[in-house]
Amino acid sequence: MNGAWAEALACQHLQAKGYVLLGQNKRTPYGEIDLWMQDGPTYVAVEVKQRRSGAFGTPLEALTPTKYRRIYQSVVYLLGRDDLPVRLEAVLVYGTPRQHRLEHLRLD
Repeated sequence: MNGAWAEALACQHLQAKGYVLLGQNKRTPYGEIDLWMQDGPTYVAVEVKQRRSGAFGTPLEALTPTKYRRIYQSVVYLLGRDDLPVRLEAVLVYGTPRQHRLEHLRLD
């Protein structure tokens, strides 16, 4: 089962909070941004991590310093500059499409 359902769930959650979707799965030379959004004047790069169980660690454990750095480099690449208001966030999804819970974190 792929994580497309988790990304869709995360996107719906953020749009309900007023975020505007600018793009999904934006690829750059540094990696990929799962959800590229805007919250007012601030651009938001959202990493979505989903785990069915804790057997391979939690979704939060998958957000390593290397992953965080690659997301930031991708943001700068997409914007073409680093002086605009940007925020990094994560939506952690625990469970399956039928039974899940969501955790929304600001990483700044």
